[in-house]
Amino acid sequence: QVLERSRDVVDDVSVSLRLWDTFGDHHKDRRFAYGRSDVVVLCFSIANPNSLHHVKTMWYPEIKHFCPRAPVILVGCQLDLRYADLEAVNRARRPLARPIKPNEILPPEKGREVAKELGIPYYETSVVAQFGVKDVFDNAIRAALISRRHLQFWKSHLRNVQRPLLQAPFLPPKPPPPIIIVPDPPSNNEERPAHLLEDPLCADVILVLQEKIKIYAHKIYLSTSSSKFYDLFLMDLSEEDQQSTAGHGFGVAVTAAAERMLHQEERHHGRDFLLRAASFDICESAEEAGPGQRKPCLRASTSDGILRGNRYENGERGLRRGRNLSSWSRAFASIQEEMAEDPLTYKSKLMVVVKMDASIQPGPFRAVLKYLYTGELDENERDLMHIAHIAELLEVFDLRMMVANILNNEAFMNQEITKAFHVRRTNRVKECLAKGTFSDVTFVLDDGAISAHKPLLISSCDWMAAMFGGPFVESSTNEV
Repeated sequence: QVLERSRDVVDDVSVSLRLWDTFGDHHKDRRFAYGRSDVVVLCFSIANPNSLHHVKTMWYPEIKHFCPRAPVILVGCQLDLRYADLEAVNRARRPLARPIKPNEILPPEKGREVAKELGIPYYETSVVAQFGVKDVFDNAIRAALISRRHLQFWKSHLRNVQRPLLQAPFLPPKPPPPIIIVPDPPSNNEERPAHLLEDPLCADVILVLQEKIKIYAHKIYLSTSSSKFYDLFLMDLSEEDQQSTAGHGFGVAVTAAAERMLHQEERHHGRDFLLRAASFDICESAEEAGPGQRKPCLRASTSDGILRGNRYENGERGLRRGRNLSSWSRAFASIQEEMAEDPLTYKSKLMVVVKMDASIQPGPFRAVLKYLYTGELDENERDLMHIAHIAELLEVFDLRMMVANILNNEAFMNQEITKAFHVRRTNRVKECLAKGTFSDVTFVLDDGAISAHKPLLISSCDWMAAMFGGPFVESSTNEV
């Protein structure tokens, strides 16, 4: 079997290769290895600079002394160490073995420089990577046949033998993927969504309780945590409901005739006139109107504050839109879009005002909002029954289940509900990001635009929180 493996065909010439390895420690017997050699393969380790130095100072002169006519091929071994993890290699070596240092690894230019100086071919091999072994033997055979052709030029089968070929470059193996360890977020990141309730940064919803208590919230958190809020914020408000706005003091509630009168008065006095009123009521009196007629009139309230006419961000004057929700849900009384003052910047912007049902109390409702933001419910909450009532109205059944677990002394089961809450909200946030639903900021890039939500960015990134919450231009714009 060894004899069969020694046979090879190179450039249509059949050869039988015999190897004789020299023993470096047998100085007296080494000269017998050079006798009748057709080619000499001179090897060194690319991880040992001294071995390359000995090629010039010791081995090559010795080879030329004992076999001056034999061709020599320089081979750099252990090529795999150039791209290997030396720390792992050193750990796998024998305990007393000298460790391999990174600065000892020779680049291929060093070997080519020595080979060019000696006038011999240069190759690199790696038994571990199975690279270059056949190239060395095939080109060593070619070098021997070329040398023999000079002496036996009349043999025709040696005419097609090529000179030693250039070696194809070594393709380093694909490095293993790096071990990425995602650090746990700081503890304050988990509480940031709840902090948005206390510090209403970039709020776009006003929840009104008991006619006077205002709670600022965010569409993206409410809609991704509650299907009821999601449907509410996607509701079409183009058809204005006069009943939901006339009696609640939210804004203007006028008939079509009163609206025409208001626009005629604006044309007479200019578009930038000031309205000395906070709200208007429709006075339909049979005494003031003629028989069979209903003559609407505008009666100013007792407020002396001077308010500018309602304007949208595009500068156009228009009436606020709203709907009565008493027949749609027991949790809500009405919804309206109007220009409201931002609690932090004190600038007017378009916000959604939702008036809650009168049965909803502020304390339990804040606990419900905290659940919608964080997915957690404090076991020490006092008004658990009121919280369950609000959860029933908002159709937040997981929260009602958490209340039942606390009442049954099974609060440990709420951890699974919280995990399911975060998974469900993550999927809804991904859907909103993909569709741009409830987006309040757009990042303009060179190749397009990306819609995002300021509350999500603020609660998850310190840099975004500083940009949107600090004295920067981006904090008051919808495009970055």
